[in-house]
Amino acid sequence: MKSLSKIRYLNGLLKAKEISCVELTKRYLDEIEKVNSKLNAYVRITPDEALLTAKKVDVKIKRGEELMPLEGIPMTLKDNISTKDIETTCCSKALTGYVPFFDATVWELLHSQNAVLLGKTNMDEFAMGSTCKTSYFGGALNPLDTTRVSGGSSGGVASAVGGNIAVYGLGSDTGGSIRQPASFCGLVGLKPTYGSVSRYGIVACASSLDQAGPITSCVEDAAIVYDAIAVYDKKDATSQGKRCKAAPNLENSIKGMKIGLLKELSDSANEEVRECVRKAAALFSKLGAEIVDIEIPVLEYTLPVYFTLAYAEFSSNMGRYDGIGYGYRTPYYNDVNDMICKTRTEGFGREVKKRILFGTYVLTKGCYDIYFKKAWKLRGAIVKSFKAVFSDCDLLLTPTVPTTAFKFNNDASENKDEYISNICTAPANLAGLPAVTVPCGFDSRGLPVGMQIIGDKFNDARVLNAAYQFEKQTCDKIYKKTETGVIL
Repeated sequence: MKSLSKIRYLNGLLKAKEISCVELTKRYLDEIEKVNSKLNAYVRITPDEALLTAKKVDVKIKRGEELMPLEGIPMTLKDNISTKDIETTCCSKALTGYVPFFDATVWELLHSQNAVLLGKTNMDEFAMGSTCKTSYFGGALNPLDTTRVSGGSSGGVASAVGGNIAVYGLGSDTGGSIRQPASFCGLVGLKPTYGSVSRYGIVACASSLDQAGPITSCVEDAAIVYDAIAVYDKKDATSQGKRCKAAPNLENSIKGMKIGLLKELSDSANEEVRECVRKAAALFSKLGAEIVDIEIPVLEYTLPVYFTLAYAEFSSNMGRYDGIGYGYRTPYYNDVNDMICKTRTEGFGREVKKRILFGTYVLTKGCYDIYFKKAWKLRGAIVKSFKAVFSDCDLLLTPTVPTTAFKFNNDASENKDEYISNICTAPANLAGLPAVTVPCGFDSRGLPVGMQIIGDKFNDARVLNAAYQFEKQTCDKIYKKTETGVIL
């Protein structure tokens, strides 16, 4: 099979001097200029930063020095990943004008490889949403069908990669925020094991659930980026790094593996999505894997557990935005208390305020035992259930999202489908497990369907290998051109 890897292809062109890094970067910047008004994927373009790095790469090439895998490759970052001297707003009015004085570890690692940062991409405000429509800058659109959402909260990254105005991007995933938009846009999205990738410098949403990871056009590219960012970081108390590299282990056979088809999550999807996942399971069977039906009854509590814990942690993390230290401050106020109240009222969008209120409520004295403590115990039961399943199974197979991409014109506050879209992805966050989405077909409207592969903790390489083996058999059927054309 001809490699699908854009990263390896462009790396090869740069090494062979068939194109300079400055020329490559300018092509992407020109394409952003043409396409971004249609997709609204980028909220901040960084041409000076990109071209400065590109020139460094060209000097290395001229000297005959070896290039690292991601060196000179144009990419993007979600707008909640801190970038020194580049505004980072989490797509919220509350952080307008905030320019970090440090880099997030994930960007520091990529920057050290001379990754070319094209800009910061759109997202749901403070990563709270499943559509990207809660962004202060307006939502990013789906490059396969611009009447539909790109997904959330990392919708801008998916829109940029799917629209061919970035080779890859980094997003964050609290309950599915990498995998859901990747599924909607027909891409690959990886949520690594909790603790394998540093959270330092990524603006916190729900700290026990958040994890950074790549959105790419193919599995091999996801593995290359994962290998670059899954590094132990002493600045993050939860950091452990990876157990083994993923990219060198993509050609391993899956023959003899036992893959569980998770009933509770499969049953949550519509019939067209279920059918695509059933066909994917049949293909894994042809490749020599044993497919078994698995039930984890406690997963029926996934959404109440996830929303209770995520919103509680979110409300706690949001207490720091008071207008005193940084970000937006209301211009008119009577005293400090009035200033904080008005700043938060004016700075936060409706969805963020709603989730802060919910999270604060479940943490109050009269509700803590009834809601938060109970949810925490159920989370423990979910973790134990997965541990028991993985003592017998190697991997689990589920839909990524119960449906395909929503229409953009729906009111996010009224559409219940947008709140239940995390039902298949949130369990991996609750249990800290690695999970990847890979395209596995299309519905009757031609919209891509994503299949999710979940593995045991720190088995990220196994998860990516299984996705790669599936992709090799199906790539000519499951990848679709966007409305916005291609580069190179």
